[in-house]
Amino acid sequence: MSGRYYAPTGGLPPQTRLTTDRAVFTDAYAVLPRDTMTDIVTSRLPFWDETRLWILARPMSGFAETFAQYLVEVSAGGGSEDPEPDPHAEAVLFVVDGQLTLTVDGGRHVLGEGGYAFLPPGTTWSARNAGSAPARFHWIRKTYSYVEGIAVPEPFIIDERDIDPVPMPDTDGAWATTRFVDPTDLRHDMHVNIVTFQPGAAIPFPETHVMEHGIAVLQGKGVYLLNRDWVEVQAGDFLWLRAFCPQACYAGGPEPFRYLLYKDVNRHPALGPVPGSPRRPTSPGAPH
Repeated sequence: MSGRYYAPTGGLPPQTRLTTDRAVFTDAYAVLPRDTMTDIVTSRLPFWDETRLWILARPMSGFAETFAQYLVEVSAGGGSEDPEPDPHAEAVLFVVDGQLTLTVDGGRHVLGEGGYAFLPPGTTWSARNAGSAPARFHWIRKTYSYVEGIAVPEPFIIDERDIDPVPMPDTDGAWATTRFVDPTDLRHDMHVNIVTFQPGAAIPFPETHVMEHGIAVLQGKGVYLLNRDWVEVQAGDFLWLRAFCPQACYAGGPEPFRYLLYKDVNRHPALGPVPGSPRRPTSPGAPH
């Protein structure tokens, strides 16, 4: 950890270390502790140079189906001029270590720690590490849900420090959310926010809702309720929650407990087969 946020550096644990850890995958949630992010579980991508990544989440039938999340490490001089193969994919990039030079629709931007970019579908973009140290960032991808009559949102780039966190009601600021888009803006079908708890603060009830979550712990430590299990988590851990998984947390100390939170929003749940797939019509009175 070299800056404000935890970032993995890979490597392998020694042969003398015990295997038992907090890693778990259930039918309601998964926990990927930071120690699971070693060299041997990295992936490579087409058209990305000097780059490796940890794939933290991917759409899985019967689990979380709406998004993929990567933790990407770009070495000096690396990057991509053709990063996104899916023209319908939107993305959020959030830098946790080093600097990433991002070109979006011809405009050049340098993102340091805390740099945040929203890239709607169809955006022309590229990413390069022009520095001498590795750049590490979260990359969250989702197939955009188009709605007739609602425009696709524009790209934007910002630093999280330029946004005032919004305190949750009746918490005296102990629980606050850094919101990068207006929650009432129906052009957006996903929110990627930063949630901050001061030491001792809590989500005091089990949230149970339709949104899926990717939770990347950026700073501090806490105890998280996942379904019926209390799990201790720390900076660098990743939590992956399916819809309706009950969740709550208590923040430990001595520093704030902060995480990057993905959720799908502002759209009807899909019903039945995927649109465009064959579907046999049912005659009136016929059994379903």
